[in-house]
Amino acid sequence: MRVLIVNTSERTGGAAIAANRLKDALNNSGVKTMMLVTDKETDDITVAALPHKWLLQWHFLWERWCIFLHLHFKRRHLFEIDIANSGSDITGTKEFQEADVIHLNWINQGMLSLKSIQKILQSGKPVVWTMHDMWPATGICHLTLGCRNFEQGCANCQYLPGGGGRNDVAAKVWRRKKKLLDKYSVAFVACSQWLANEAKASALLRGQRVESIPNAIDTRVFHPQHKSDCRNHLHLPADKKLILFVSQRVTNVNKGMDYLIRACKKLVTEQPTLASDTAIVVMGGHAEEIADKFDLPVYPLGYINNPQLASQAYSACDVFVLPSLSENLPNTIMEAMACGLPCVGFNVGGIPEEIDHLQNGYVAHYQDSDDLERGIEWVLTSPDYAQLSQNAVSKVTAHYSQQSVANQYIKLYNKVLDDSKRRI
Repeated sequence: MRVLIVNTSERTGGAAIAANRLKDALNNSGVKTMMLVTDKETDDITVAALPHKWLLQWHFLWERWCIFLHLHFKRRHLFEIDIANSGSDITGTKEFQEADVIHLNWINQGMLSLKSIQKILQSGKPVVWTMHDMWPATGICHLTLGCRNFEQGCANCQYLPGGGGRNDVAAKVWRRKKKLLDKYSVAFVACSQWLANEAKASALLRGQRVESIPNAIDTRVFHPQHKSDCRNHLHLPADKKLILFVSQRVTNVNKGMDYLIRACKKLVTEQPTLASDTAIVVMGGHAEEIADKFDLPVYPLGYINNPQLASQAYSACDVFVLPSLSENLPNTIMEAMACGLPCVGFNVGGIPEEIDHLQNGYVAHYQDSDDLERGIEWVLTSPDYAQLSQNAVSKVTAHYSQQSVANQYIKLYNKVLDDSKRRI
C-alpha cells in the first residue's frame, strides 16, 4: 500500500507537524508514505514539493485578494477564513499517480481549490481527510467560535462585515462543498472526539464516514530529560519554578495569552512567596512583544522549529499552560506531557481528552483566569508532582505513540480501499 499525505506546509504549524509525524509513523510501520507540500523546508526524501513556485504564490495571493475584497478591504479575519477558489491540480504529479490512498490534511491558503479536490475525487482513488480544524465541515471558517450555522447551512457569517448575509460568500462556498460531498465519499478523521462530534453535527458531512484518531508523537524525541541540564543549555534560571507557554505566534488572541497574564498577576498578588520563585518561559514568534505585560520575569525563547531543542524546553520547565479559546487536540500539550510536564488548560475542544483533571494536570473552567491561576498553583505546589509527571508520560505512551496511531490509520486505509474495490 502506498499513501500520499497532502498538506500545505511541511513543518510550519500544528497540522504540518502532525502530518509529518504520521508520515514517519506509517513508514516505520511498513507503509510506503510520501508527503506532498507547497512549502518544502527540508531535504527529507519522503517529502515532495509541488512545482512552479510562482504559480503556487499566485494561488495564495489571488485567494487572499478575493477574501480581502469580501472583507471590504479590512485585514481583520484575513487569515481566519478560506474560500478555496484557487489552487493546484495535484492529480498529474508522480506522487499522486503512484499512491493507492490520498490522505488530505490542512490544504488551505492556495494549495487546493474546491475544483482541485473535485479532480482528486473524480480520479477514483480513495480519499481520507484529517480535520485539523472545522474548515472541511463549514463554509469558510476554521474556528466556529460558538456559531452553529454549520448544522444547517452556512450563511450570515460572523467573520464578514455586517454579518455577511443570507447569500454571502460563506453560503456560496457551502453550496459548492455540499454539491461535491453529496456526490463523492470521503473518510473524515478528527484528531479529537470533540471535533468528531462537531463534524458529525455538520450538514455538509451527513452520510460521510467520520472517525476519531489522535495525532502521533515520536517519544524518542519527546521524552523527559534532566531538568538542570536543559535549563543550563537554554540559559534559563536554575533556582525558579518555570511556567511554559508555547504557540507558533504568541500574540494570537485565540491562544489566550491575556488569560495567562491575568492569572499570573493574581498569583503575584495572592501567592507572593510562590511568585517570588517563579518565572515565565515563552516559546514562539513575537515572544518579546508580551514580555513587559507580566509581573514575573519572562524568558522569551522565540520560535523553535527544532524538535530536539523544543523537547529540552519542555523538560526544563515545571508546568505547561495553554489557555486557548478554541482547540482541537493540541500537539503542544502532547509534547509537554511526553516530556513529563504536567499541563493546565481550559475545558474546551480536545484539551480535556489530553489532560486528565488532577491526574496529569488541571482542566480550568473556560475563560476563567482565576481558575487558571488555581491550576497553575496546584501543579507548582503539588506534593505528588513526580506522580503527575509520570502520569503525563504514561498517558502519551498509551494513547499517542507512533505505533498506536499508525495502526489505527492503516486499519482505516484498508477499509477505504476495500470500499473502493466494491464500488468498482
